[in-house]
Amino acid sequence: MKIEVIGPGCPRCQKTTANVKKALEKLESEFDGTVKKVEDDMEIIERGVMHTPAVALNGEVETEGEIPDVDQLVEIFDSA
Repeated sequence: MKIEVIGPGCPRCQKTTANVKKALEKLESEFDGTVKKVEDDMEIIERGVMHTPAVALNGEVETEGEIPDVDQLVEIFDSA
């Protein structure tokens, strides 16, 4: 599983990254993959992300323009 937090590194993006980490802690040993931060403006644009922060799972944007809460992320990651 490949998780990406997409955004320029603003406070909202930092909060999203923290929530991703908390969600993965809740899933404990079920997570087998990588977490990457995508902060390059051109890459964000190429991905079609119009509103940050965004969270992508295996290349597909799952949330955009909001700070997803931990339970929402657990549900997204658990369904993968």
